[in-house]
Amino acid sequence: MAQIKNRLTPFFENITFDRDDNELVLNFGPQHPSAHGQLRLMLHLQQEQIVKAHPDVGYLHRGMEKMAENMIYNEFMPTTDRMDYIASSSNNYGFALAVEKLIGLEVPRRAKVIRMMLLEINRLMSHLFWLATTALDIGAMTVFLYAFREREYLMDIIEGYCGARLTHAAIRIGGVPLDIQDSFLHQLRVFLNKLPENIKDYEDLLDTNRIWLMRMEEVGTISTEMALSWGCSGPMLRASGVAWDLRKEEPYELYDEVEFNVPYSDKGDNFARYRIYMQEMRESAKILYQVIEMYEKCVDNNETALMAHAPKYISAPKLDIMTQNYSLMQHFVLVTQGMRPPVGEVYVATESPKGELGFFINSQGGPYPYRLKLRAPSFWHTGILTDLLPGHYIPDVVSIIGTTNIVFGEVDR
Repeated sequence: MAQIKNRLTPFFENITFDRDDNELVLNFGPQHPSAHGQLRLMLHLQQEQIVKAHPDVGYLHRGMEKMAENMIYNEFMPTTDRMDYIASSSNNYGFALAVEKLIGLEVPRRAKVIRMMLLEINRLMSHLFWLATTALDIGAMTVFLYAFREREYLMDIIEGYCGARLTHAAIRIGGVPLDIQDSFLHQLRVFLNKLPENIKDYEDLLDTNRIWLMRMEEVGTISTEMALSWGCSGPMLRASGVAWDLRKEEPYELYDEVEFNVPYSDKGDNFARYRIYMQEMRESAKILYQVIEMYEKCVDNNETALMAHAPKYISAPKLDIMTQNYSLMQHFVLVTQGMRPPVGEVYVATESPKGELGFFINSQGGPYPYRLKLRAPSFWHTGILTDLLPGHYIPDVVSIIGTTNIVFGEVDR
């Protein structure tokens, strides 16, 4: 007999019982410490085994894409920080690159190098955060403390550059607002020199831990076909046998000038995704060493420009604004009325720490985007839970959600 809602027998939203089909419907979230945000999973159970799963999203919806249609292009940049707030510079960069492609801007080399530094530091911060929280969900408290210690060091480096620790807004359309300090490179080298030892410490704690292995090996297996059909990208796709990385396949900035490998596995389970994240941290360190050398060459070659020269779209350097009347007027127009890109549309995808982050912009020649749409990897990695969770048990839900590495700032937007 189905449950009847009235004042004497209230309806318990979290658990539905007295069903005719002998199934228990359990709501996992939307307020659950292991849901990585406002995720509600409607789980249909036979005993403790999941037979059907339905992700319910939208609890954090803010209408970012519609907000963008009412903001000038530069005004929207800080809003992108609030998508994947674990690696906010990746969002800043994706939007900036889309606008630059729309208006045909060429960014100075020194600015490209600094951007690559910020992107790879953000990748390391995101992967360390993932490792810490996933380990904590499964009960590995020590790894949580160690990984947050290293992430804190990176956040201090970023704070020294842009003054912010979480929502950076450290990238501009046309380049970067600031050059890096001498202490930045020194601190980064100190971190990178110690990183291999730190990663080995994490692996020593986890790789032979029988609880970790039981929760990760042969759990949450995603086949190559399933990963492709659900639009997976990033570590989710690479752990399922597809060595696809946009930095290699469709290089942007100066990624075609650096040497790095694309880790992948054909196992497809939780443990494979964990191994991909660990190896990607090593590859990011390899990239950062090369980018530091590229920056030093820019200094030696006196390549000082940090912003593209395009008075129609980009403000002049601060010294010119303070001393030249025309530059001041142009700056005033760009700040108050915004740039006006040509009529057209563009889609640009970048390799964020979680996967393919894409920005589609349709311009009608006005100061605001006519349409702006986002392709957020976490949205697709949430949808795959519909096919991934059935057949598993309730405790497996926590570890599977952890290894999908979803963040709801970019799911709900």
